[in-house]
Amino acid sequence: MRSEQELDGVSLLGNTGVKYPTQYAPEVLETFVNKHPDNEYLVTFTCPEFTSLCPKTGQPDFAKIIISYIPREKMVESKSLKLYLFSFRNHGDFHEDCVNIIMKDLIALMDPRYIEVKGIFTPRGGIAILPFANHGDSEHQEMARRRMLDSFPSDF
Repeated sequence: MRSEQELDGVSLLGNTGVKYPTQYAPEVLETFVNKHPDNEYLVTFTCPEFTSLCPKTGQPDFAKIIISYIPREKMVESKSLKLYLFSFRNHGDFHEDCVNIIMKDLIALMDPRYIEVKGIFTPRGGIAILPFANHGDSEHQEMARRRMLDSFPSDF
């Protein structure tokens, strides 16, 4: 069990008075200490109800966002991640921008060994957009390249 000191800085989990942000809000992201930094392991989050707005038309865009990372010292707290992803609901940006913003915010927050963010956006106008962004530290550069290449569709 984690001590109160280990949970210092985790303020949203268990807080029933939390307000959902109405604008893009990276400041809601919280971390906790990785108790297993000597193990290299994968953490994956799936957000099947991501919503953002088209920056030109203001129409809603819907996606499934998949975030996978190999933690170092810090890990993102899941309720804060949920609120953060929800904050894109009124944010006007292209699909590719949203995926890259999410990745960069999480890198700044946690400094993970490796991270990837994939967006599976619902087709609009007959076209589906599936942006993928990743980043690896010096020890995970080959993995980052391989995962990027593996993400290219093979069913042309």
